[in-house]
Amino acid sequence: MKNAINWFAIPCSDLTRAVKFYDKIFDFKMNVMKMGNEEMAFFPNDRDGVGGHIYTLKNFKPADNGLILFLNGGDDLQEILNRVESAGGKIVTPKTQISPEVGYMGYFTDSEGNKLALHSPK
Repeated sequence: MKNAINWFAIPCSDLTRAVKFYDKIFDFKMNVMKMGNEEMAFFPNDRDGVGGHIYTLKNFKPADNGLILFLNGGDDLQEILNRVESAGGKIVTPKTQISPEVGYMGYFTDSEGNKLALHSPK
């Protein structure tokens, strides 16, 4: 097994708003596609790493409690956290050192109310 996680899916209530949020905080462009009857937006990935998407389904709702997904915060997650609130999210836990060996983490809620985390070495 190369990675413990191979794909993730983040629910949203408003796909357009959620795409705008993630495009802004990560400074990239998500790929929006129709899959069956549903539209999904895909995070950039190189096919060898972990990938994921955001989606709307009537029986799936964003959640504040439950599983926490740690997204790649690059070299320094503070750069991403700096864009969270202007993109419509909220910082829950500011950048905090886990340990010198493991690096840093920070929690935020996205534009849809999902609680997520970032991880970076610096």
